[in-house]
Amino acid sequence: MASVLTPSATVRPIAAGFAWPLPSRLTPTKVHYDPQPLRSMKKSKKNAAASQSSRLPLLPTVITPNLRLRPQAQGADYSPPSPSPSDDATEDAFSWSSVFLPFLFPALGGLLFGYDIGATSGASISIQSAELSGTTWFNLSAVQLGLVVSGSLYGALAGSLIAYPTSDFLGRRRELIAAAALYLVGGLVTGCAPDLVVLIIGRLIYGIGIGMAMHGAPLYIAETSPSQIRGTLISLKELFIVLGILLGYLVGSVEITAVGGWRYMYGLSAPIALVMALGMWTLPPSPRWLLLRAVQGKGALEDYKEKALNALAKLRRRPAGDKISERQIDETLVSLKAAYAEEESEGSVLEVFQGASLKAFIIGGGLVLFQQITGQPSVLYYATSILQSAGFSAASDAARVSVVIGLFKLLMTGVAVLKVDNLGRRPLLIGGVGGIVLSLFLLAAYYKVLGSLPLVAVGALLLYVGSYQVSFGPISWLMVSEIFPLRTRGRGISLAVLTNFGSNALVTFAFSPLKELVGPANIFLLFGAIALLSLAFVYFYVPETKGLSLEEIENKILN
Repeated sequence: MASVLTPSATVRPIAAGFAWPLPSRLTPTKVHYDPQPLRSMKKSKKNAAASQSSRLPLLPTVITPNLRLRPQAQGADYSPPSPSPSDDATEDAFSWSSVFLPFLFPALGGLLFGYDIGATSGASISIQSAELSGTTWFNLSAVQLGLVVSGSLYGALAGSLIAYPTSDFLGRRRELIAAAALYLVGGLVTGCAPDLVVLIIGRLIYGIGIGMAMHGAPLYIAETSPSQIRGTLISLKELFIVLGILLGYLVGSVEITAVGGWRYMYGLSAPIALVMALGMWTLPPSPRWLLLRAVQGKGALEDYKEKALNALAKLRRRPAGDKISERQIDETLVSLKAAYAEEESEGSVLEVFQGASLKAFIIGGGLVLFQQITGQPSVLYYATSILQSAGFSAASDAARVSVVIGLFKLLMTGVAVLKVDNLGRRPLLIGGVGGIVLSLFLLAAYYKVLGSLPLVAVGALLLYVGSYQVSFGPISWLMVSEIFPLRTRGRGISLAVLTNFGSNALVTFAFSPLKELVGPANIFLLFGAIALLSLAFVYFYVPETKGLSLEEIENKILN
Protein backbone atom coordinates (compact mmCIF):
# COMPACT_ATOMS: atom_id res chain seq x y z
CA MET A 1 0.00 0.00 0.00
CA ALA A 2 1.40 3.40 -0.96
CA SER A 3 0.82 6.94 0.32
CA VAL A 4 0.14 10.02 -1.73
CA LEU A 5 -0.22 13.72 -1.04
CA THR A 6 -3.75 15.09 -1.30
CA PRO A 7 -4.52 18.75 -2.00
CA SER A 8 -5.31 19.25 1.69
CA ALA A 9 -1.74 18.26 2.55
CA THR A 10 -2.66 14.95 4.28
CA VAL A 11 -1.35 11.52 3.47
CA ARG A 12 -3.84 8.73 2.73
CA PRO A 13 -3.19 5.13 1.63
CA ILE A 14 -4.32 4.18 -1.87
CA ALA A 15 -5.23 0.68 -2.95
CA ALA A 16 -3.03 -1.09 -5.47
CA GLY A 17 -3.92 -0.39 -9.08
CA PHE A 18 -5.19 3.14 -8.45
CA ALA A 19 -3.01 6.11 -9.30
CA TRP A 20 -3.49 9.79 -8.63
CA PRO A 21 -0.71 11.95 -10.10
CA LEU A 22 0.72 14.63 -7.85
CA PRO A 23 0.47 18.25 -8.93
CA SER A 24 3.78 19.38 -10.41
CA ARG A 25 4.25 22.04 -7.74
CA LEU A 26 4.13 19.34 -5.07
CA THR A 27 6.61 16.99 -6.66
CA PRO A 28 8.20 14.85 -3.91
CA THR A 29 11.79 15.59 -3.05
CA LYS A 30 12.52 12.72 -0.65
CA VAL A 31 10.91 9.96 1.35
CA HIS A 32 10.87 10.17 5.13
CA TYR A 33 9.88 7.40 7.55
CA ASP A 34 8.72 8.61 10.92
CA PRO A 35 7.99 5.83 13.42
CA GLN A 36 6.89 8.20 16.17
CA PRO A 37 3.13 7.94 15.50
CA LEU A 38 3.37 4.15 15.50
CA ARG A 39 5.17 4.16 18.84
CA SER A 40 2.36 6.29 20.24
CA MET A 41 -0.24 3.83 18.85
CA LYS A 42 1.53 0.83 20.34
CA LYS A 43 1.42 2.39 23.78
CA SER A 44 -2.43 2.65 23.58
CA LYS A 45 -3.24 -1.04 24.14
CA LYS A 46 -6.77 -0.26 25.34
CA ASN A 47 -7.74 1.22 21.99
CA ALA A 48 -8.46 -1.62 19.58
CA ALA A 49 -8.40 0.51 16.48
CA ALA A 50 -5.10 2.06 17.46
CA SER A 51 -3.75 -1.37 18.36
CA GLN A 52 -4.70 -2.70 14.95
CA SER A 53 -3.15 0.31 13.27
CA SER A 54 0.04 -0.24 15.20
CA ARG A 55 0.50 -3.55 13.41
CA LEU A 56 0.42 -1.94 9.98
CA PRO A 57 3.74 -1.60 8.14
CA LEU A 58 5.41 1.79 8.08
CA LEU A 59 3.93 3.99 5.37
CA PRO A 60 6.18 6.16 3.24
CA THR A 61 5.50 9.84 3.64
CA VAL A 62 6.03 12.29 0.81
CA ILE A 63 7.88 15.42 1.84
CA THR A 64 7.67 18.57 -0.22
CA PRO A 65 9.68 21.72 0.39
CA ASN A 66 8.55 23.56 3.54
CA LEU A 67 6.22 20.68 4.53
CA ARG A 68 6.82 17.92 7.08
CA LEU A 69 4.07 15.27 6.87
CA ARG A 70 3.37 12.09 8.84
CA PRO A 71 1.74 8.80 7.78
CA GLN A 72 -1.98 8.25 8.36
CA ALA A 73 -3.14 4.68 8.98
CA GLN A 74 -6.13 3.41 7.04
CA GLY A 75 -9.39 3.79 8.91
CA ALA A 76 -7.89 5.70 11.82
CA ASP A 77 -8.84 9.24 12.69
CA TYR A 78 -5.27 10.09 13.55
CA SER A 79 -3.94 13.42 14.78
CA PRO A 80 -0.16 13.70 14.65
CA PRO A 81 1.68 14.38 17.90
CA SER A 82 3.71 17.53 18.40
CA PRO A 83 6.77 17.45 16.18
CA SER A 84 10.07 16.54 17.71
CA PRO A 85 12.99 18.98 17.55
CA SER A 86 14.20 19.50 14.03
CA ASP A 87 17.21 17.84 12.61
CA ASP A 88 18.81 21.24 12.15
CA ALA A 89 18.55 21.97 15.83
CA THR A 90 20.32 18.71 16.57
CA GLU A 91 22.97 19.33 13.96
CA ASP A 92 23.74 22.83 15.26
CA ALA A 93 24.00 21.70 18.89
CA PHE A 94 27.18 23.03 20.53
CA SER A 95 28.68 23.87 23.89
CA TRP A 96 30.11 27.28 24.69
CA SER A 97 33.29 25.66 25.97
CA SER A 98 33.88 24.14 22.52
CA VAL A 99 33.67 27.49 20.70
CA PHE A 100 35.76 29.52 23.16
CA LEU A 101 39.30 28.73 21.99
CA PRO A 102 38.48 28.77 18.23
CA PHE A 103 37.19 32.29 18.88
CA LEU A 104 39.81 33.51 21.36
CA PHE A 105 43.03 33.00 19.42
CA PRO A 106 41.83 34.63 16.16
CA ALA A 107 40.29 37.47 18.23
CA LEU A 108 43.72 38.22 19.73
CA GLY A 109 44.58 39.54 16.26
CA GLY A 110 41.90 42.18 16.76
CA LEU A 111 43.12 42.93 20.29
CA LEU A 112 46.64 43.56 18.97
CA PHE A 113 45.21 45.89 16.32
CA GLY A 114 43.38 47.90 18.98
CA TYR A 115 46.43 47.84 21.24
CA ASP A 116 48.48 49.54 18.54
CA ILE A 117 45.93 52.38 18.34
CA GLY A 118 45.95 52.92 22.11
CA ALA A 119 49.70 52.52 22.60
CA THR A 120 50.55 54.90 19.76
CA SER A 121 48.67 57.74 21.45
CA GLY A 122 51.11 57.58 24.39
CA ALA A 123 54.18 56.53 22.40
CA SER A 124 53.90 59.54 20.09
CA ILE A 125 54.29 61.81 23.14
CA SER A 126 57.05 59.78 24.80
CA ILE A 127 59.21 59.47 21.70
CA GLN A 128 59.29 63.27 21.14
CA SER A 129 60.25 64.17 24.71
CA ALA A 130 63.85 65.29 25.22
CA GLU A 131 63.79 63.97 28.79
CA LEU A 132 61.78 60.77 28.30
CA SER A 133 62.50 59.45 24.80
CA GLY A 134 65.91 58.03 25.74
CA THR A 135 67.18 58.78 22.22
CA THR A 136 69.21 61.41 20.45
CA TRP A 137 66.75 61.61 17.55
CA PHE A 138 63.69 62.71 19.54
CA ASN A 139 63.25 65.97 17.60
CA LEU A 140 61.02 64.51 14.86
CA SER A 141 59.57 66.52 12.01
CA ALA A 142 55.86 66.35 11.23
CA VAL A 143 56.55 63.95 8.35
CA GLN A 144 58.72 61.69 10.50
CA LEU A 145 56.14 61.61 13.29
CA GLY A 146 53.46 60.89 10.72
CA LEU A 147 55.45 57.90 9.46
CA VAL A 148 55.79 56.56 13.01
CA VAL A 149 52.12 57.04 13.87
CA SER A 150 50.74 55.88 10.51
CA GLY A 151 53.39 53.27 9.71
CA SER A 152 51.13 50.45 10.88
CA LEU A 153 48.33 51.80 8.67
CA TYR A 154 50.60 51.68 5.60
CA GLY A 155 51.56 48.16 6.60
CA ALA A 156 47.92 47.16 6.98
CA LEU A 157 47.25 48.32 3.43
CA ALA A 158 50.16 46.17 2.24
CA GLY A 159 48.88 43.23 4.28
CA SER A 160 45.47 43.52 2.63
CA LEU A 161 47.10 43.42 -0.80
CA ILE A 162 49.17 40.38 0.18
CA ALA A 163 46.07 38.57 1.45
CA TYR A 164 44.20 38.98 -1.83
CA PRO A 165 46.17 36.44 -3.91
CA THR A 166 47.41 34.25 -1.05
CA SER A 167 44.49 33.80 1.36
CA ASP A 168 42.84 30.85 -0.37
CA PHE A 169 46.22 29.16 -0.80
CA LEU A 170 47.35 29.65 2.80
CA GLY A 171 44.00 29.01 4.43
CA ARG A 172 42.57 30.86 7.39
CA ARG A 173 44.64 29.11 10.08
CA ARG A 174 48.04 29.55 8.43
CA GLU A 175 47.23 33.15 7.55
CA LEU A 176 46.57 33.90 11.22
CA ILE A 177 49.77 32.12 12.27
CA ALA A 178 51.66 34.30 9.78
CA ALA A 179 49.90 37.41 11.13
CA ALA A 180 50.89 36.48 14.69
CA ALA A 181 54.51 36.03 13.58
CA LEU A 182 54.47 39.47 11.94
CA TYR A 183 52.97 40.98 15.11
CA LEU A 184 55.74 39.35 17.15
CA VAL A 185 58.59 40.49 14.90
CA GLY A 186 57.11 43.96 14.41
CA GLY A 187 56.64 44.50 18.14
CA LEU A 188 60.18 43.38 18.97
CA VAL A 189 61.81 45.40 16.17
CA THR A 190 59.85 48.52 17.14
CA GLY A 191 60.56 48.16 20.84
CA CYS A 192 64.30 47.61 20.32
CA ALA A 193 64.77 50.05 17.42
CA PRO A 194 68.20 51.77 17.60
CA ASP A 195 67.19 54.53 15.16
CA LEU A 196 64.23 56.05 13.36
CA VAL A 197 64.59 53.96 10.18
CA VAL A 198 64.44 50.65 12.06
CA LEU A 199 61.51 51.98 14.10
CA ILE A 200 59.53 52.75 10.93
CA ILE A 201 60.42 49.32 9.47
CA GLY A 202 59.11 47.69 12.64
CA ARG A 203 55.90 49.69 12.39
CA LEU A 204 55.42 48.55 8.77
CA ILE A 205 55.98 44.89 9.69
CA TYR A 206 53.48 45.16 12.53
CA GLY A 207 51.00 46.79 10.15
CA ILE A 208 51.27 43.92 7.66
CA GLY A 209 50.29 41.66 10.54
CA ILE A 210 47.26 43.88 11.17
CA GLY A 211 46.14 43.62 7.55
CA MET A 212 46.42 39.82 7.51
CA ALA A 213 44.85 39.37 10.95
CA MET A 214 41.87 41.58 10.15
CA HIS A 215 41.35 39.48 7.02
CA GLY A 216 41.87 36.02 8.50
CA ALA A 217 40.19 36.43 11.90
CA PRO A 218 36.61 37.14 10.74
CA LEU A 219 36.98 34.43 8.09
CA TYR A 220 38.05 31.76 10.57
CA ILE A 221 35.48 32.73 13.20
CA ALA A 222 32.63 32.87 10.67
CA GLU A 223 33.49 29.54 9.08
CA THR A 224 33.97 27.62 12.33
CA SER A 225 31.24 29.05 14.58
CA PRO A 226 27.66 27.70 14.84
CA SER A 227 25.18 29.81 12.88
CA GLN A 228 23.13 30.60 16.03
CA ILE A 229 26.00 32.54 17.62
CA ARG A 230 28.06 33.57 14.60
CA GLY A 231 26.99 37.20 14.98
CA THR A 232 27.78 37.20 18.70
CA LEU A 233 31.28 35.82 18.21
CA ILE A 234 32.27 38.12 15.36
CA SER A 235 30.91 41.09 17.32
CA LEU A 236 33.00 39.92 20.28
CA LYS A 237 36.04 40.32 18.03
CA GLU A 238 35.17 44.03 17.84
CA LEU A 239 34.99 44.00 21.64
CA PHE A 240 38.55 42.65 21.67
CA ILE A 241 39.65 45.57 19.49
CA VAL A 242 38.16 47.96 22.05
CA LEU A 243 39.84 46.02 24.86
CA GLY A 244 43.12 46.39 23.00
CA ILE A 245 42.63 50.16 22.71
CA LEU A 246 41.99 50.38 26.46
CA LEU A 247 45.00 48.19 27.21
CA GLY A 248 47.15 50.48 25.06
CA TYR A 249 45.84 53.54 26.91
CA LEU A 250 46.55 51.92 30.29
CA VAL A 251 50.08 50.84 29.37
CA GLY A 252 50.72 54.31 27.98
CA SER A 253 49.51 55.98 31.15
CA VAL A 254 51.81 53.76 33.26
CA GLU A 255 54.92 54.11 31.06
CA ILE A 256 54.47 57.72 29.98
CA THR A 257 56.82 58.99 32.73
CA ALA A 258 59.48 56.29 32.20
CA VAL A 259 62.60 57.00 30.18
CA GLY A 260 62.18 55.12 26.90
CA GLY A 261 58.61 54.32 27.85
CA TRP A 262 57.58 54.12 24.19
CA ARG A 263 59.72 50.98 23.86
CA TYR A 264 57.68 49.22 26.52
CA MET A 265 54.42 50.43 25.00
CA TYR A 266 55.22 48.88 21.63
CA GLY A 267 57.18 45.89 22.95
CA LEU A 268 54.37 44.59 25.18
CA SER A 269 52.55 43.40 22.07
CA ALA A 270 55.16 40.66 21.52
CA PRO A 271 54.10 38.23 24.30
CA ILE A 272 50.44 38.58 23.29
CA ALA A 273 51.42 37.80 19.68
CA LEU A 274 53.30 34.70 20.88
CA VAL A 275 50.17 33.44 22.67
CA MET A 276 48.17 34.01 19.49
CA ALA A 277 50.69 32.10 17.36
CA LEU A 278 50.85 29.11 19.71
CA GLY A 279 47.07 29.06 20.10
CA MET A 280 46.42 29.10 16.35
CA TRP A 281 48.98 26.31 15.91
CA THR A 282 46.83 24.06 18.13
CA LEU A 283 43.58 24.76 16.26
CA PRO A 284 42.49 22.80 13.16
CA PRO A 285 42.00 24.39 9.73
CA SER A 286 38.57 25.69 8.77
CA PRO A 287 36.45 22.71 7.60
CA ARG A 288 34.78 24.88 4.94
CA TRP A 289 38.16 25.92 3.55
CA LEU A 290 39.23 22.25 3.36
CA LEU A 291 36.09 21.36 1.42
CA LEU A 292 36.61 24.37 -0.84
CA ARG A 293 40.09 23.11 -1.71
CA ALA A 294 38.64 19.67 -2.44
CA VAL A 295 36.02 21.05 -4.83
CA GLN A 296 38.70 23.20 -6.49
CA GLY A 297 40.60 20.00 -7.29
CA LYS A 298 43.59 20.74 -5.07
CA GLY A 299 43.74 17.15 -3.83
CA ALA A 300 41.85 13.91 -3.42
CA LEU A 301 38.22 14.59 -2.47
CA GLU A 302 38.06 11.81 0.13
CA ASP A 303 41.28 12.98 1.79
CA TYR A 304 40.06 16.56 2.14
CA LYS A 305 36.64 15.34 3.28
CA GLU A 306 38.26 13.22 5.99
CA LYS A 307 40.38 16.19 7.10
CA ALA A 308 37.30 18.43 7.21
CA LEU A 309 35.39 15.83 9.24
CA ASN A 310 38.23 15.54 11.76
CA ALA A 311 38.56 19.35 11.94
CA LEU A 312 34.85 19.85 12.64
CA ALA A 313 34.80 17.06 15.23
CA LYS A 314 37.80 18.66 16.97
CA LEU A 315 36.22 22.12 16.90
CA ARG A 316 32.95 20.82 18.40
CA ARG A 317 34.72 18.37 20.73
CA ARG A 318 32.87 15.42 19.25
CA PRO A 319 34.19 11.86 18.92
CA ALA A 320 35.83 10.78 15.68
CA GLY A 321 33.31 9.53 13.12
CA ASP A 322 30.49 11.48 14.76
CA LYS A 323 27.32 11.24 12.65
CA ILE A 324 26.28 14.85 13.20
CA SER A 325 29.65 16.13 11.98
CA GLU A 326 29.52 13.77 9.02
CA ARG A 327 26.06 15.01 8.03
CA GLN A 328 27.15 18.66 8.26
CA ILE A 329 30.22 17.97 6.12
CA ASP A 330 28.13 16.14 3.51
CA GLU A 331 25.60 19.00 3.30
CA THR A 332 28.33 21.63 2.92
CA LEU A 333 30.04 19.53 0.25
CA VAL A 334 26.79 19.12 -1.69
CA SER A 335 26.24 22.89 -1.54
CA LEU A 336 29.76 23.57 -2.79
CA LYS A 337 29.48 21.06 -5.63
CA ALA A 338 26.21 22.63 -6.72
CA ALA A 339 27.80 26.09 -6.72
CA TYR A 340 30.76 24.85 -8.79
CA ALA A 341 28.85 22.50 -11.09
CA GLU A 342 28.97 24.62 -14.23
CA GLU A 343 31.97 26.80 -13.45
CA GLU A 344 35.71 26.51 -13.33
CA SER A 345 36.99 24.86 -10.15
CA GLU A 346 38.80 28.03 -9.12
CA GLY A 347 37.51 31.47 -9.97
CA SER A 348 39.50 34.20 -11.68
CA VAL A 349 41.04 37.13 -9.85
CA LEU A 350 38.27 39.41 -11.14
CA GLU A 351 35.39 37.07 -10.24
CA VAL A 352 34.72 39.06 -7.07
CA PHE A 353 33.37 41.82 -9.35
CA GLN A 354 30.83 39.55 -11.03
CA GLY A 355 27.36 38.21 -10.19
CA ALA A 356 26.66 37.26 -6.59
CA SER A 357 30.21 38.18 -5.53
CA LEU A 358 29.75 41.73 -6.81
CA LYS A 359 26.47 42.04 -4.91
CA ALA A 360 28.25 40.85 -1.76
CA PHE A 361 31.11 43.32 -2.33
CA ILE A 362 28.68 46.22 -2.72
CA ILE A 363 27.09 45.30 0.61
CA GLY A 364 30.26 44.49 2.57
CA GLY A 365 32.54 47.02 0.90
CA GLY A 366 29.88 49.71 1.20
CA LEU A 367 29.54 49.12 4.93
CA VAL A 368 33.28 49.34 5.69
CA LEU A 369 33.59 52.38 3.42
CA PHE A 370 30.80 54.25 5.20
CA GLN A 371 32.26 53.04 8.50
CA GLN A 372 35.29 55.22 7.81
CA ILE A 373 34.04 58.17 5.74
CA THR A 374 31.42 59.09 8.33
CA GLY A 375 34.31 60.43 10.42
CA GLN A 376 35.26 57.48 12.62
CA PRO A 377 39.06 57.87 12.24
CA SER A 378 38.79 61.59 12.90
CA VAL A 379 36.70 61.24 16.04
CA LEU A 380 38.96 58.44 17.32
CA TYR A 381 42.37 59.86 16.45
CA TYR A 382 41.52 63.51 17.14
CA ALA A 383 39.30 63.07 20.21
CA THR A 384 41.89 64.78 22.41
CA SER A 385 42.00 67.94 20.29
CA ILE A 386 38.21 68.03 20.07
CA LEU A 387 37.97 67.78 23.85
CA GLN A 388 40.61 70.45 24.33
CA SER A 389 38.71 72.75 21.97
CA ALA A 390 35.59 72.05 23.97
CA GLY A 391 37.15 73.50 27.12
CA PHE A 392 39.23 70.65 28.54
CA SER A 393 42.45 72.55 27.91
CA ALA A 394 44.72 70.55 30.19
CA ALA A 395 46.15 67.46 28.57
CA SER A 396 45.45 65.47 31.72
CA ASP A 397 41.77 66.45 31.58
CA ALA A 398 41.50 65.35 27.96
CA ALA A 399 43.31 62.09 28.73
CA ARG A 400 40.87 61.28 31.52
CA VAL A 401 37.87 61.98 29.30
CA SER A 402 39.46 59.77 26.61
CA VAL A 403 39.58 56.91 29.09
CA VAL A 404 35.90 57.48 29.90
CA ILE A 405 35.12 57.37 26.17
CA GLY A 406 37.11 54.14 25.88
CA LEU A 407 35.13 52.53 28.69
CA PHE A 408 31.90 53.70 27.06
CA LYS A 409 33.01 52.09 23.78
CA LEU A 410 33.51 48.85 25.67
CA LEU A 411 30.07 49.05 27.27
CA MET A 412 28.22 49.76 24.03
CA THR A 413 30.11 47.05 22.16
CA GLY A 414 28.91 44.66 24.85
CA VAL A 415 25.33 45.74 24.09
CA ALA A 416 25.86 44.89 20.41
CA VAL A 417 27.37 41.51 21.30
CA LEU A 418 24.37 40.60 23.44
CA LYS A 419 21.74 41.76 20.93
CA VAL A 420 23.11 41.06 17.44
CA ASP A 421 21.78 37.49 17.25
CA ASN A 422 18.55 38.49 18.98
CA LEU A 423 17.52 41.76 17.34
CA GLY A 424 19.38 41.12 14.09
CA ARG A 425 21.86 43.12 12.02
CA ARG A 426 19.54 45.64 10.35
CA PRO A 427 17.87 47.08 13.48
CA LEU A 428 21.25 47.70 15.12
CA LEU A 429 22.64 49.26 11.95
CA ILE A 430 19.64 51.52 11.32
CA GLY A 431 19.39 52.67 14.94
CA GLY A 432 23.14 53.13 15.36
CA VAL A 433 23.70 55.02 12.11
CA GLY A 434 20.76 57.25 13.00
CA GLY A 435 22.56 58.10 16.24
CA ILE A 436 25.75 58.85 14.30
CA VAL A 437 23.86 61.31 12.09
CA LEU A 438 22.47 63.13 15.15
CA SER A 439 25.83 63.25 16.93
CA LEU A 440 27.67 64.69 13.92
CA PHE A 441 25.08 67.45 13.49
CA LEU A 442 25.37 68.19 17.21
CA LEU A 443 29.14 68.57 16.87
CA ALA A 444 28.59 70.92 13.95
CA ALA A 445 26.05 72.92 15.98
CA TYR A 446 28.49 73.14 18.89
CA TYR A 447 31.17 74.71 16.72
CA LYS A 448 28.67 77.07 15.05
CA VAL A 449 26.33 78.28 17.80
CA LEU A 450 26.79 76.27 21.01
CA GLY A 451 30.42 77.08 21.79
CA SER A 452 29.56 78.14 25.33
CA LEU A 453 28.29 74.65 26.15
CA PRO A 454 31.33 72.31 26.19
CA LEU A 455 29.25 69.45 27.54
CA VAL A 456 27.41 69.40 24.21
CA ALA A 457 30.68 68.36 22.52
CA VAL A 458 31.35 65.66 25.12
CA GLY A 459 27.78 64.40 24.90
CA ALA A 460 27.94 64.34 21.09
CA LEU A 461 31.21 62.40 21.24
CA LEU A 462 29.67 59.85 23.61
CA LEU A 463 26.61 59.55 21.38
CA TYR A 464 28.82 59.07 18.34
CA VAL A 465 30.96 56.43 20.05
CA GLY A 466 27.97 54.56 21.46
CA SER A 467 26.09 54.59 18.17
CA TYR A 468 29.17 53.53 16.23
CA GLN A 469 29.87 50.63 18.60
CA VAL A 470 26.38 49.14 18.19
CA SER A 471 26.33 49.57 14.42
CA PHE A 472 29.25 50.17 12.07
CA GLY A 473 31.86 48.97 14.57
CA PRO A 474 30.88 45.29 14.98
CA ILE A 475 28.15 44.82 12.35
CA SER A 476 30.24 45.91 9.34
CA TRP A 477 32.87 43.25 10.00
CA LEU A 478 30.17 40.71 10.78
CA MET A 479 28.44 41.32 7.44
CA VAL A 480 31.76 41.24 5.58
CA SER A 481 32.66 37.89 7.11
CA GLU A 482 29.37 36.20 6.22
CA ILE A 483 28.05 37.85 3.05
CA PHE A 484 30.61 36.67 0.46
CA PRO A 485 30.10 33.34 -1.35
CA LEU A 486 32.60 30.70 -0.20
CA ARG A 487 34.02 30.56 -3.72
CA THR A 488 35.29 34.18 -3.50
CA ARG A 489 35.20 34.77 0.27
CA GLY A 490 38.96 35.03 0.71
CA ARG A 491 39.45 37.55 -2.09
CA GLY A 492 36.25 39.42 -1.28
CA ILE A 493 37.17 39.98 2.36
CA SER A 494 40.70 41.05 1.42
CA LEU A 495 39.20 43.73 -0.85
CA ALA A 496 36.87 44.81 1.95
CA VAL A 497 39.83 45.08 4.36
CA LEU A 498 41.75 47.07 1.75
CA THR A 499 38.73 49.37 1.32
CA ASN A 500 38.55 49.81 5.09
CA PHE A 501 42.18 50.73 5.67
CA GLY A 502 42.40 52.78 2.46
CA SER A 503 39.41 54.93 3.40
CA ASN A 504 40.76 55.12 6.97
CA ALA A 505 44.03 56.56 5.67
CA LEU A 506 42.23 58.95 3.34
CA VAL A 507 39.97 60.39 6.05
CA THR A 508 42.78 60.55 8.63
CA PHE A 509 45.09 62.49 6.33
CA ALA A 510 42.35 64.70 4.88
CA PHE A 511 40.79 65.68 8.22
CA SER A 512 43.36 68.27 9.37
CA PRO A 513 43.67 70.09 5.99
CA LEU A 514 39.90 70.12 5.55
CA LYS A 515 39.46 71.35 9.10
CA GLU A 516 41.79 74.27 8.38
CA LEU A 517 40.17 74.95 5.00
CA VAL A 518 36.47 74.87 5.89
CA GLY A 519 36.50 74.85 9.70
CA PRO A 520 35.39 72.15 12.17
CA ALA A 521 31.70 73.06 11.96
CA ASN A 522 31.54 72.51 8.21
CA ILE A 523 33.66 69.35 8.31
CA PHE A 524 31.24 67.77 10.78
CA LEU A 525 28.32 68.92 8.63
CA LEU A 526 29.97 67.10 5.72
CA PHE A 527 30.38 63.96 7.81
CA GLY A 528 26.74 64.27 8.88
CA ALA A 529 25.56 64.45 5.27
CA ILE A 530 27.62 61.37 4.40
CA ALA A 531 26.14 59.59 7.43
CA LEU A 532 22.64 60.37 6.11
CA LEU A 533 23.63 58.78 2.80
CA SER A 534 24.97 55.73 4.65
CA LEU A 535 21.65 55.42 6.51
CA ALA A 536 19.81 55.25 3.18
CA PHE A 537 22.33 52.66 1.95
CA VAL A 538 21.72 50.46 5.00
CA TYR A 539 17.95 50.78 4.74
CA PHE A 540 17.68 49.94 1.04
CA TYR A 541 20.62 47.60 0.35
CA VAL A 542 21.75 45.73 3.46
CA PRO A 543 19.86 42.43 4.05
CA GLU A 544 19.15 40.64 7.31
CA THR A 545 21.30 37.52 7.83
CA LYS A 546 20.33 36.65 11.39
CA GLY A 547 20.07 32.89 11.98
CA LEU A 548 21.10 31.88 8.44
CA SER A 549 23.99 29.53 7.73
CA LEU A 550 26.68 30.76 5.35
CA GLU A 551 25.29 28.48 2.63
CA GLU A 552 21.75 29.82 3.19
CA ILE A 553 23.01 33.40 2.88
CA GLU A 554 24.60 32.54 -0.45
CA ASN A 555 21.53 30.69 -1.77
CA LYS A 556 18.71 32.87 -0.42
CA ILE A 557 20.18 36.38 -0.49
CA LEU A 558 22.92 36.53 -3.09
CA ASN A 559 21.32 34.22 -5.67
